[in-house]
Amino acid sequence: MGFLKQDAPVVEDFDAWSQGSRAEKIVPMAQHWAQVGFGTPVALHLLYATKILAYAAIALMIVLLTPGISGVGEIEQWWTEPIVLEKVVLYTMLFEVIGLGCGFGPLNNRIFPPMGAILYWLRPNTIRLPPWPGRIPLTRGTSRTPVDVALYAALLVMLVVALCGSGTGPIASLNSSIGVLPVWEVAMVVALLAACGLRDKSIFLGARGEVYGSLAVAFLLTGTDIIVAAKLVLLTIWFGAAVSKLNRHFPFVISTMMSNNPVLRPRWLKRKFFTHFPDDLTPSWISRWVAHVATAIELLVPLVLFFGHGWPMAVAATVMVAFHLGILASIPMGVPLEWNVFMIFGLLFLFVGHAGIGLTDMHSAWPVVLFAVLASTVVVGNLSPRTVSFLPGMRYYAGNWDTSLWCMKPSAAAKIEQNLVAIPSVPAAQMKKVYGGTKTAALYQYMAYAFRAFNTHGRAMFTLAHHAMAGRDEADYVLTDGELITSTAIGWNFGDGHMCNEQLIAALQDRCDFEPGEVRVVLLDAQPIQRQTQRYRLVDAATGEFESGYVRVADMANSQPWDDTIPVYVDAHATRN
Repeated sequence: MGFLKQDAPVVEDFDAWSQGSRAEKIVPMAQHWAQVGFGTPVALHLLYATKILAYAAIALMIVLLTPGISGVGEIEQWWTEPIVLEKVVLYTMLFEVIGLGCGFGPLNNRIFPPMGAILYWLRPNTIRLPPWPGRIPLTRGTSRTPVDVALYAALLVMLVVALCGSGTGPIASLNSSIGVLPVWEVAMVVALLAACGLRDKSIFLGARGEVYGSLAVAFLLTGTDIIVAAKLVLLTIWFGAAVSKLNRHFPFVISTMMSNNPVLRPRWLKRKFFTHFPDDLTPSWISRWVAHVATAIELLVPLVLFFGHGWPMAVAATVMVAFHLGILASIPMGVPLEWNVFMIFGLLFLFVGHAGIGLTDMHSAWPVVLFAVLASTVVVGNLSPRTVSFLPGMRYYAGNWDTSLWCMKPSAAAKIEQNLVAIPSVPAAQMKKVYGGTKTAALYQYMAYAFRAFNTHGRAMFTLAHHAMAGRDEADYVLTDGELITSTAIGWNFGDGHMCNEQLIAALQDRCDFEPGEVRVVLLDAQPIQRQTQRYRLVDAATGEFESGYVRVADMANSQPWDDTIPVYVDAHATRN
């Protein structure tokens, strides 16, 4: 990869390549990805690194402006003040809910502009997706109203107010001379985040409510309960993420992420993460070993952090810092970069700065209640992944998410452009703007297919695409990852499953009035932890679901990225149209 130039795939005979089947066209793209990754220019990685530094610098500035906080040279006197953690949490929530964090920029296929979120959520008539419109009063509908805009704006304002706040006074049990933010400020943030989330789940997910919202709830407690509850939140995050990685998918995440790692530059080294380049691009023993070690670290080391003392706890803290730095250095797709920076700060603040505070220091049962709620959500999310988004389900980086693939005719893309209140163009149009020609844009379109196919569910999605377009000319359709549709439609995407299902399909149908057969969508559920299959549904935007069934995880895991012929088990009651 060059400093400014993309390391693009090379196809010597473009005409011959373009005449091949979709599977045949993915082959050279997958082989390119295996030893280069997406080929992102170094300058783009430096852009993200600069953004991380800016995030940290602004956080430090906010903390230093807090009354009672002295300068950087006296950091040892104030860095464990509870108000420091509060402000870093609320600042990071603001950073994320504006759209500057997860899902930002070109590495998340967001190019013009590099962010959505605030550009959508302050704009009436954009699409909103309420989580329980049939159960929660006053949440029906999919069109953003002035009330929704006002709620979101109020959340932003309240976060700023809290960041400008002062401590309430000394807290002896925390050895604090400054204290914490007034409870009413934090309570207002929690209430507004909940109100926004009930009207539009994308705002709650975009704010990373399962992390920063949960920590904000911990700040509603008093004394040592604040620290114990916050520790339990981080423990749940690590433990939930580790449990979700006990599957056959995670080694595929490792091999794909390592091939796109900007630090591991030699091509020969990247090829080692695959079984036998270029013919067998399943994960090698190295990828599987890394996956097992990473899972063990995330599952066991936090327990030492929580219950250990002295040098074992110090070693555990060092290991977890290295763990998050490893993720950060890989610049993963979806770019959850600042989240990893926060997790490093959070573990140092809570488990090193307040190492002496544990379960025996609780003054109420509320920390355990918060832990029980979060842990129950993780359990339900693993047993029934369609019910809970992978974010509150804390199934991070597991390679096991609800996904979708949209088969659209060009006329459907034109209707989306014309009828949606949205900022960016549909993905294919953005690619043409960036890469400056139909040929190059086509290559990168298939690079995106290759990335999806490197994950196990990609094999199923491209196989099921044949079912979705059965009886029709597949050349009439453009296949687009559901996450990119989500990006265009609602302005934020970080795993599309719970924002790109029948609810979004219906919202687009209401606005675009697609003809039967114009848009056909593959919806693939994540794998429940107790089963070795994944359910799927095929939906026509105009006429509804017309096929359902399941695929076996083993069939996907034993196939190649370009394989679109894995066995599909169709439900007996499925009807085609």
